Parts: sequence; C-alpha cells; structure tokens
Amino acid sequence: MEAYEVFTQKYTEVYRDLYRFACYMLQNPQDAEDVVGETVADAYAGFSNLRSMDAFRSWIFQILSNKCRRRLKEYAQKTVELPEELRAPQAETEEQMDVRKAFFRLDEQERLLIGLRVFGGYNSREIGQMLQMNENTVRSRIHRGLGKMRGWLDE
Repeated sequence: MEAYEVFTQKYTEVYRDLYRFACYMLQNPQDAEDVVGETVADAYAGFSNLRSMDAFRSWIFQILSNKCRRRLKEYAQKTVELPEELRAPQAETEEQMDVRKAFFRLDEQERLLIGLRVFGGYNSREIGQMLQMNENTVRSRIHRGLGKMRGWLDE
C-alpha cells in the first residue's frame, strides 16, 4: 500500500472524532472544519516521520489540539464574545447548553484534558504521553475539572 492510501485509511478511522473534538473546543463548525483541514495537511506532510502506525491517532490528535489551542488564543486576542442571541442557532437542549457553558468556564488546560478524554477517547496514560505530563497529574486535573463542572451545574 502506498503512503497516501495508508494515510487515508488511518485518517478515515479518526475523522469524526477529530471534527467532534474541534467543534466542541472551538464552538464553531466552520473553524472546526478549517482546523481539521489544517491538521490533515500538516499530518500528511509529516506522515513519513511517524515511527509507528499505532501512534497515528494520538499523533494526529496532538496536532489538532495544538491547532485548537492556537485558534482559541487568536479568538481571545482579536474577538469579543457575541451575545448569545447573535450566535448561530443550534439545536441544543438546556442541559447541553449548561454543560457547554460549564466546560468553557474551565481553564484552557482543563478543557484540553477533558476534551481529549471525552471526545478523543484517550486514557490518562495516553494523554500524559501526548502532552508530556505525568499520568497521575492528568488524572487529578481531569477529576478536578469535572468536579468544577459538577459544582457549576449544581448551582
């Protein structure tokens, strides 16, 4: 199989998870598509350097999470948050909106860790390896972040 075919096969296996993660992190489907597209382009360009096909999923999620973080920093620097009534309408229940609001009250690192856990399906060890963090630190920060969210949702 050619490298292009292998890349396409691997990418097809993770596309939905990449897009879902980007949508949740960025809160904007168009930006999520852009970031996933940039991620795919960068991943394809660096695909020949990937040492193990087993690491593809965590490798491409690492690229995506870095791009999402950069995009969120850009948002913070150049945008003012629109009032909810001016945002694009989305069919969400009140509970989903509350969860989303609680998620975005978390700090950037907590959002990233919980996003990788929930949307990426990674365990604490894998997240620790991706982000070069201790596995126990990852676990405690996820636990703390989820606890904060629970507290806000119970208010």
